[in-house]
Amino acid sequence: MKAKFSRMWMAAGVCVALSVVTLPAMAAKSAAAPSSAKADAKGDNKVDSKASAQKPLPADAVASVNGVAISKVSVDAMVKASGQPDSPQLRELFKGQLIANELLKQAAQKQHYDTRPEVQAAVEAAKTMIVTRAFMTEHLNAAPVSDADVKAKYDAVVATLGENEYHASVIAVRDAVTAQTVLDQLKKGSDFAALARQYSQGPNAAQGGQLNWVSFKTPITAGNTQNWPQPIAEALVKLPKGGVSSEPLQIGDQLWILRVDDKRATQIPKFEESAPLLRKQLEQVAMEKATAQMIGDLVKSARIQQ
Repeated sequence: MKAKFSRMWMAAGVCVALSVVTLPAMAAKSAAAPSSAKADAKGDNKVDSKASAQKPLPADAVASVNGVAISKVSVDAMVKASGQPDSPQLRELFKGQLIANELLKQAAQKQHYDTRPEVQAAVEAAKTMIVTRAFMTEHLNAAPVSDADVKAKYDAVVATLGENEYHASVIAVRDAVTAQTVLDQLKKGSDFAALARQYSQGPNAAQGGQLNWVSFKTPITAGNTQNWPQPIAEALVKLPKGGVSSEPLQIGDQLWILRVDDKRATQIPKFEESAPLLRKQLEQVAMEKATAQMIGDLVKSARIQQ
């Protein structure tokens, strides 16, 4: 049932992902190290004038790549984003990654990759996403979710649950011939999960067609099937544990073969356990409504030609 509650909310909104190129730390350190002194033609070990003339690092920098500083703030941000305990070893790793990134960026810029149309388009798209996210963060007025709202949602969900809950698997195919082939093999004792992986074009085929636990109020009525197809819900509550539907069930353009893997009394999680997930769901709904309202207001004041 916990899985049932966790599926009740969906992530939405604008998201920007920033990736870090990871190269071996030793390679990065080697690339960032000062150039070794070159021996002269006579074999003397004289120090390279460029190396000896290197300027000290700025106070807020941890490294420099061809004169470009790698700031301590950048390392701090990576440590925080990683969620790992701060340590000298972790900081060395992230410093190496930043050095590698800077080397790659400089190499790309030297060959003018930054002027390529596809690169400029990607940069502009990322900029648009970041600007949009900042604007929405400051101006989106989503309605607050109260404790009473969360409790009301919990009660509403519990009210949709039946006496029993079911764990099922399905094999979904697109033609009657394949469906009959599957049914024949099941009658001969073939493994349902193996057949699902071989034939199914339905949900969780790679996992043997296993679905999550679900509970229905009985008798089954339209609109009260937890978003499951009604024919599947009706068959599910009638089959015994281990039972397989004798005939394929028509679901859209597919034929589903259903098996009841397990059946038990409905286990309702406590309100305290469900509240955080339900709150996230309600907050997401509130944000979606506020976003729709914002866009609607912008559309009203805009001149849009299509």
